[in-house]
Amino acid sequence: MRSFDVVIIGAGLAGLQCARLLSQNGAKILLVDRKEDLTKGIHTTGIFVRKTLEDFDFPAGTMGRAVRRVTLYSPRLKPLELASEKDEFRVGKMGALYNAYLQDCVTNGVEFMAGTRYVSAREIEPADHEEPNRLRREMTGEGGTVVTFERKGTRVQVAAKVLVGADGVSSRVAKDLGLDENREWIVGYEEVYRATSLDGEPRLHCFLDAELSPGYLAWITNDGEEIHIGVGGYPAGFDPREALKIFKDKAAAQFVDIKGVEPSETRGGRIPVGGVLRRIASERGLLIGDAAGAVSPLTAGGLDPCMRLSAMAAAIIEERLATGDPGVLLKYSGKLFRGRFISRLWMRRALALFTSQFLLELGCRFLRGSIGKRLAKHVFFGRGSFPDVKIGQAAVTRGEAVNWR
Repeated sequence: MRSFDVVIIGAGLAGLQCARLLSQNGAKILLVDRKEDLTKGIHTTGIFVRKTLEDFDFPAGTMGRAVRRVTLYSPRLKPLELASEKDEFRVGKMGALYNAYLQDCVTNGVEFMAGTRYVSAREIEPADHEEPNRLRREMTGEGGTVVTFERKGTRVQVAAKVLVGADGVSSRVAKDLGLDENREWIVGYEEVYRATSLDGEPRLHCFLDAELSPGYLAWITNDGEEIHIGVGGYPAGFDPREALKIFKDKAAAQFVDIKGVEPSETRGGRIPVGGVLRRIASERGLLIGDAAGAVSPLTAGGLDPCMRLSAMAAAIIEERLATGDPGVLLKYSGKLFRGRFISRLWMRRALALFTSQFLLELGCRFLRGSIGKRLAKHVFFGRGSFPDVKIGQAAVTRGEAVNWR
C-alpha cells in the first residue's frame, strides 16, 4: 500500500489551489479527480471579484476583460445601473486556469490520478502496520487514513496522513470523516458562448425574477470574449434547463446577440448557500471549497472563499506534517467565519421569502432609491467577500501557505 502525506479528493479550483501551495514545500501529495479532462463539466461561472484579483496572482491568459458595470433588473425589466471606478470583476477562463494550476502541481511533484472515483476512507488500524506491504513506519502513532478508489474497474488503496475533501457540495469525504454536510443549496445552470461581438463596455446583467429564478437570480455576463447566460434558484419546483430556455426567449435576446450561435459549453451544479459549515476538520482530514460551504450565502460567490480557505488549509496542514500532531488540524474550524456571515445569512433568508413578482418589484423599487442604491453597491462592489484569518501570530493572506511554527 502506497502512502502519501496528503490525499486531495477533487481537482477543482479548491483542490488545485491547496495542492499547489503544499507542493511548494515538498509534501508528498496525491490529487484525485473523477474526470479524465478537467476542462470538461466545469461547475462555476468563474466570476472573480476585485478582492481576489488584488490578493492572488493568476497565470497569463486565464482571465477575461475587466467588468466595472452592473445592471440589476426587476421582474418588469426596470434597470438599476451601478458603476465602479475600479475593475470589479473578471470572468476566469476556467479550463485554461485549471490546466495551468495542474501543470504547476505536476511540476512540483504532485501525483495526479484522473478518471478515478473516490469510494471510501477509514481510519488506519494497528493491524494495517503488520501487513506485508506495510505502511511507512512514520505513519505509526500519527493516525491517518486508508483511502479507497476505483479506477478503470479496479480498486486501489493508499494511506494518507491527511485527507482533504474538495469534492463538492455533497461531499463523500465529509460523510466518511464524520464532518458537517451542506443542507441548503441552490442550483445553477448556464450556457457559454464564444466569438461573439460586444456592444458597449463589458457588463454584468442580473435579473430578479421569482418565477424564473426562485430565491436567486438570472444573469448575463459579457466581457467581450465570452458570454455567459444562466439561471439559478432553489431546487424545489425549479427546472433549470427549462427556466434558461424561457429566460433566453424573454430577456436575453434584448441584451446579447446569440441568434444562430450554439453554446461552446454548458455548466451547472449545486451551490451551497448555508454559510461555512461549523465542523470542517477532524484529526484525520478537512474540507475545502464547496464541500466546506465556503460560498457567500447571499451572492453565491464562491471563488474568493475557495482561494482563501484553501490557503488556510494548506498552512495548517503544513504545521500538522511538521509536528506530527494530528490535533493541529482542529485549528481549522468554520466557527472562525460563521459570525462574519450573519447579515448575509439573514439577507439570504429574506430573499427566499420574496416568492412573488409583486414583492420583488417593490424590493427593486427600494433599491433604486438613494439608500437602496448604496446597499446594492455594497453588495456588488464591497470587498468583504471572505475574511482573512489570523490564528496565533500568522495570518493567511494573498494565497501564501505561511510557516506556522
